[in-house]
Amino acid sequence: MSGVIIMIIAIVVLGGGYLLYGRWLAKTWGIDPKAKTPAYELQDGVDYEPADTAVVFGHQFASIAGAGPINGPIQAAVFGWVPVLLWILIGGLFFGAVQDFSAMYASVKNKGRTIGYIIEEYIGKIGKKLFLLFCWLFCILVVAAFADVVAGTFNGFNAEGAHIVSNGSVATTSVLFIVEAVALGLVLRFAKLNKWINTAIAVALLVVGVVVGLNAPIFIATGTWHIIVFIYILIASVVPVWALLQPRDYLNSYLLVFMIAASVIGVLVTNPSINLPAFTSFSVEGVGNMFPILFVTIACGAVSGFHSLVSSGTASKQIKNEKNMLPVSFGAMLMESMLAVIALIAVASFATGAAAEAGYTTPAQIFAGGVANFLSQIGLPHNVVFTLINLAVSAFALTSLDSVARIGRLSFQELFLDASIDDDNMEGWRKVVTNKYFATVITLILAYLLAKAGYQNIWPLFGSANQLLSALSLIACAVYFKKTNRKGWMLWVPMLVMLAVTLTALIQKIIALIGNPTAGNILQLAFAIALFVLGVIVACLGLKRLTEKNTAAA
Repeated sequence: MSGVIIMIIAIVVLGGGYLLYGRWLAKTWGIDPKAKTPAYELQDGVDYEPADTAVVFGHQFASIAGAGPINGPIQAAVFGWVPVLLWILIGGLFFGAVQDFSAMYASVKNKGRTIGYIIEEYIGKIGKKLFLLFCWLFCILVVAAFADVVAGTFNGFNAEGAHIVSNGSVATTSVLFIVEAVALGLVLRFAKLNKWINTAIAVALLVVGVVVGLNAPIFIATGTWHIIVFIYILIASVVPVWALLQPRDYLNSYLLVFMIAASVIGVLVTNPSINLPAFTSFSVEGVGNMFPILFVTIACGAVSGFHSLVSSGTASKQIKNEKNMLPVSFGAMLMESMLAVIALIAVASFATGAAAEAGYTTPAQIFAGGVANFLSQIGLPHNVVFTLINLAVSAFALTSLDSVARIGRLSFQELFLDASIDDDNMEGWRKVVTNKYFATVITLILAYLLAKAGYQNIWPLFGSANQLLSALSLIACAVYFKKTNRKGWMLWVPMLVMLAVTLTALIQKIIALIGNPTAGNILQLAFAIALFVLGVIVACLGLKRLTEKNTAAA
């Protein structure tokens, strides 16, 4: 098998799925292009702010992708490339894209409210409170895992203390990228220039950042980067979306186009050999059984509950027109699956031990190194491509970080809010815990403590909680569709499969953590037990509503 054949199969399946299945879902559920979306109806300049389709797509894709579709398939490749490819394509089309679209659809139809509010409206207040607590704990896990990935990507020193120039260049460019995003945000907000001029400015800023990064790398250790990354998340998750989130996503969209296009061209031109075995074993020593480990490891590349939080938490509040929901949600998920396929081809192109010999120790470096190898064969400088691809990966991870920190903060605040509570007469303690700065800080402190355990240790727990969240989101959307007399049967198989996968994985993780009660594992164990209990209760409440007789009007 060659990389080109795998690429063609993925393009045909995912592209055909969008044109046929995605459009059929939009027609079945109903899209009103003339409806006033929440971005206009509730525009506040902070969370609700209409944005062009390309900008929202960039935000959605960068937020949901992060390090997931690269880390997951590369780690899951120990089972062989065939099971990984099959789950990416089947899961991405019939599980992940359906979940993302249904979550955004339900949110836009309910004033841009989160899945938590959907649960409150259609399942009950207790379900909402428990779901919000689940989301908050889950967001802490995501921040911890992705922050450690970013810090490792920026780490300027190897085990011997020597400089890692490529990492230093990526770090410099990424820092400049954030500064440039703030400057671009001011331009987009106040200058009101032609979109082509805005595009030219964005591309120019991107080029400047890469050039400076290649010539002025900065070398900082992982531990210090942990602190810097968390300070960035704290700031980025509380500022208005127009000041950083939207312009950074605008820049991200160009990185997105470059990374995907360059990777596809590299594979098509060089046609790399697939050096991984098609299948290894149903059970891999030190990893576990294919069921459920393969599914929770691939995570974001096929289906991810985190996507539903982005679709209903931030992106739905920026949708200009209902017809944009399909490309932004369904389309972004399939694009992420395509990225996961590219990551699989990249790791499969290395002979056994070749990646480690080249100094690639993290999945992001393996991915960037593989793509750089492809493109260097057609004349592009290896170090430039490696820096650009690593920049794109870190940019996506940073986007996920401040998006999920914002969602975690909102989930924590919502835990202590109720429609019956008047803001002016709120008790003192409630004012403190619902303060956005307090909610953000308490979320990030716990995430920082978990991040010190390293993403390799957190990833199985993150993956399990992530897939369980997808099941809960699918249940919530299925209840919404039922209560509003819309067809939701296409959500049933994904929700039931994800429940089986994730509850099994969480039980296995809890047993493993109990058997190794170190200080770091005790904190993970507390999270695992809490997530399992909360998930089961919310799932039972949702399934009860889903199976009862429908008495609501359309």
